[in-house]
Amino acid sequence: MKLKSLLRSLSHRNFRLYFIGQGVSVIGTWMQKVAMSWLVYQLTGSSFQLGLVLFCGQIPALLLSPVAGVLVDRWHRPRLLLLTQTLSLIQAFLLAWLDMSGHIAVWQIMVLSLFLGIVTTFDMTGRQAFISEIVIKQDLGNAVALNASVVNLARLIGPSLAGMLLAWTSTGFCFLVNGFSYFAVLVALLAMQLKPRAQPRTKKKLQEGLQEGFDYAFGFAPIRLILLAVCLMSMAGSSYDVLLPQFAAGVLHGNARTLGLLGTAVGLGSLTGAVFLTTRSSVVGLGKWLWIGLALMGIGLISFAHAPKLALAMPALVIIGFGMMVQLAVSNTLLQTIADEDKVGRVMSFYTMSFLGMAPLGSLFTGWIAARLGIVSALMINGSACLLGAAAFCALLPKMRELIRPVYIRLKILPVTAGIDAANKLKMMVKE
Repeated sequence: MKLKSLLRSLSHRNFRLYFIGQGVSVIGTWMQKVAMSWLVYQLTGSSFQLGLVLFCGQIPALLLSPVAGVLVDRWHRPRLLLLTQTLSLIQAFLLAWLDMSGHIAVWQIMVLSLFLGIVTTFDMTGRQAFISEIVIKQDLGNAVALNASVVNLARLIGPSLAGMLLAWTSTGFCFLVNGFSYFAVLVALLAMQLKPRAQPRTKKKLQEGLQEGFDYAFGFAPIRLILLAVCLMSMAGSSYDVLLPQFAAGVLHGNARTLGLLGTAVGLGSLTGAVFLTTRSSVVGLGKWLWIGLALMGIGLISFAHAPKLALAMPALVIIGFGMMVQLAVSNTLLQTIADEDKVGRVMSFYTMSFLGMAPLGSLFTGWIAARLGIVSALMINGSACLLGAAAFCALLPKMRELIRPVYIRLKILPVTAGIDAANKLKMMVKE
């Protein structure tokens, strides 16, 4: 496949600006995430305390995502993103100041994590819906995959940079670098040339908008199943990260650089998964990767649980990263493709809730299990849950495809004959 085809979404000027700005900013975000995990573990030595910090940063997504979805469908999305990125910048600088001044405490980290979690809930929902505004529908899948690629390239670079900076400087410097990285997104948003988007004029109350979005998302089986897959991935699959500082120090007998290498391994797997998805020319056939991604995460988690050395732990994390990225990017693409235009924000808010909102519950559970039964047991339980979920979604895939086919035909992704062939096949099955 030609490189031009792989990068076709970058032909859109606004997406190109978004792509560059996002790439710079997310490097800083991953640096802050690694530095914060290391700082909390240094201050407390407890994986459960680290789980509490992650809980504070992620619980707003569970509580506020539906509200964010209604507002994203009604508000001017670029202005919303300018606001959320500015607030995120302020949070990073406050964290850096507290740390560098020597007054940092775990409760302050929790408060700032909670604040950032609230901002991120609106920011992520807005960003997911905004992509559909700056590329055409046919390029949406490629845009999501490219966006995932740059996010995971940053995930590859960010932890490595954080590991080096933590060895040379301090956690506060990592927070400071993250604060400056937000300027890249702000400049990109201000430089975009956007067509006026007709804002929906609705007299519906917030509660009515919430109910409409809930009925739509959970009333259509494919959307409901995709969201359930993301929930499982978030709770069982991605909560391993709460154990990484303890695993790096306690199992591998390493330091901050070891933690950075573990994060880099996940980033490498995620980047590979995202690049793999850019090679696909259509959303048709993506559904199978929902269960394959979960299965790979299960295999990776069980392998990671029994990895006594860094050389064995990193390949397992590469598999985890690949499976997680494929599952998330496929879910994102399918949801944005099959959702009605006036409900994209609300559907993506449920995606945010499933991805970010369920993560704190997984983090708390994983931290609690690790504190009582050990890291190996926690990873084995989560890995087994992913494998069981993969088997269930594999069994449900044929029904899901039948329900999505009419949507693809309406969007001209599939020819009309595809619907006729499906109807004939159904008739033959009934006769038999």
